[in-house]
Amino acid sequence: MEEIRWLEPGELDAWLSYLAATTLLEAELDRQLQRDSGMPHAYYQILAMLSDVPGRTMRMSDLAAITQSSQSRLSHAVARLERQGWVRRVPCPDDRRSTFAQLTEAGFAALAAAAPGHVRTVRRHLIDRLTPEQVEQLRDIGKAVLAGLGVDLGRTPLPAAVVEAEERRRS
Repeated sequence: MEEIRWLEPGELDAWLSYLAATTLLEAELDRQLQRDSGMPHAYYQILAMLSDVPGRTMRMSDLAAITQSSQSRLSHAVARLERQGWVRRVPCPDDRRSTFAQLTEAGFAALAAAAPGHVRTVRRHLIDRLTPEQVEQLRDIGKAVLAGLGVDLGRTPLPAAVVEAEERRRS
């Protein structure tokens, strides 16, 4: 049996700080989006993922994987988004067992409207609290952890709605 390497005091402090920060930040992002846009953070993530793929359409199983959702949880979320008119389900022409989720124009508009407040909250509670060097370190740490989990995101692009909202703000 392998001997357990218990966390040293500094490691334990780093772990608990990370855990508290990510938990509280996720809760703050969810509260802000619920308050300002009437959607939970999980729905924002679904809309953002769909906004950034060709045709704003993705196979439901791929969307579940990229948003770290179970198939049933994603199906429930997409049903709610369909009722809002933000997403529609489209049958897969090549595989009758598969379904695509497609972002509608109304969904893109909802995402574009929610993006500025979301980005302000991310800035206020994370990015603006760090030096540029710490932001680079955070990126590197995130990528190292993801690589250890078998995920290679490369350079993560901004969702199209965020880019569009920023362009509108600048003009």
